[in-house]
Amino acid sequence: MSTISFQLYSARNFPPLEDTFALLARIGYRNVEGFGGLFADPAALRALLDRHGLAMPTSHFSLDQLRDREKLVETARTVGTKTLYCPAISHEKWKQPEEDWVALAAELAELGRFYKGEGFGFGWHNHHFEFWPTASGRLPMDILLEGAPDIDWEMDVAWVVRGNNDPRKWIADHGGRINAVHVKDIAPEGEAEDEDGWADVGHGTMDWARLSEVIKSGTRARYFVMEHDNPNDLERFASRSFATVSGFESR
Repeated sequence: MSTISFQLYSARNFPPLEDTFALLARIGYRNVEGFGGLFADPAALRALLDRHGLAMPTSHFSLDQLRDREKLVETARTVGTKTLYCPAISHEKWKQPEEDWVALAAELAELGRFYKGEGFGFGWHNHHFEFWPTASGRLPMDILLEGAPDIDWEMDVAWVVRGNNDPRKWIADHGGRINAVHVKDIAPEGEAEDEDGWADVGHGTMDWARLSEVIKSGTRARYFVMEHDNPNDLERFASRSFATVSGFESR
């Protein structure tokens, strides 16, 4: 049985955070996923989560945050995060040379060993740029999975599609590495331009009814994390997406 969660990056433009937590709890969410900008005061964040009956089992931390190991371990334990994901590299490095991807994979492997030794899960979260071929034709996503063979993968399914790849193939090849997924939807071409072409889950072009079955049967994903990179109505996105995925789970 998968667990529905909510990536708080989706709500970054709708402060304050306490109002977001109240909204999510009212809709029915019990889990949220943190991102790097939320952890300035881990104890206050934990208190806010507890006040609204929410847990933060997974979180995104930047590479720089992950390198500050002792501080991050304390942060994660304070807020109750069990699995850490590195979500991206900076925009100027998206098309970096193949040797830099190899070096990144080696660093992720080493970070993974450390954090797993501290009792955490550890993995990578993809966007679209990992599916842009390097000069040799290799895909950065392959380089990361091969060069860091023991880390997990939080698959952002819609970003795989935007990277012109079929997520079902990657699930077939690497489903054992996938322990969480981001659930987001793509608007029909020319629509939702004010929302960067994203849609509420179940209201776009992604066949989530079928994809959810593929994910449940072909991966070990525990968390289905709702995300929209730029919603113009937070309550609409959160409630419609929760209703869509709850419907899949009740089947």
